[in-house]
Amino acid sequence: MDYYSSQISHLIEELSRLPGIGTKSAQRLAFHLINMPKEQVENLANAMVEAKNNVRYCSQCYTLTDKELCPICSDSDRDQKTIMVVETTRDLAAYEKTGKYEGVYHVLHGAISPMLGVGPQDIKLKELMERLQGDVDEVIIATNSSLEGETTAMYISKLIKPTGIKVSRIASGVPVGGDLEYIDEVTLLRALEGRTQL
Repeated sequence: MDYYSSQISHLIEELSRLPGIGTKSAQRLAFHLINMPKEQVENLANAMVEAKNNVRYCSQCYTLTDKELCPICSDSDRDQKTIMVVETTRDLAAYEKTGKYEGVYHVLHGAISPMLGVGPQDIKLKELMERLQGDVDEVIIATNSSLEGETTAMYISKLIKPTGIKVSRIASGVPVGGDLEYIDEVTLLRALEGRTQL
């Protein structure tokens, strides 16, 4: 039996499709949206549609941006010869919050996971290897400390070592099984400063 009208039920159903949003959270959000001024709801809806239509991959590092190059890649003050490899744009943002890393990034958009059928060809590894044809001194592998992240780190290391480019891995401090986006800036900074060569 439906407790709400079809439009409210539909809104709750659509909101509950979002990650981390269960039925109760979706109900709270739906009623909050309904009670918001119409202009604010329209602004939110427009922002979502515009982001969906205009956000794409940076042509260099593959983070999400609305321009050809993201702000980090287009910043001439950044060290273009040091590339930190991360799994997601959220991981990139976590490192940027430390305010201490001055290089650039490469976003893989995933990690190698044979159990889930994700192979090297399913993430942005080919694009990373193409970037390394340029002037690069060091690649810092900052994948998660999960089984998939460690597998990806070892695979990348084996690909890069023959090129003569220095390859390092972020140090411990990041807990095994932890996702970078949930870790505080101090822990991330210690992991970055204590990285080891592979």
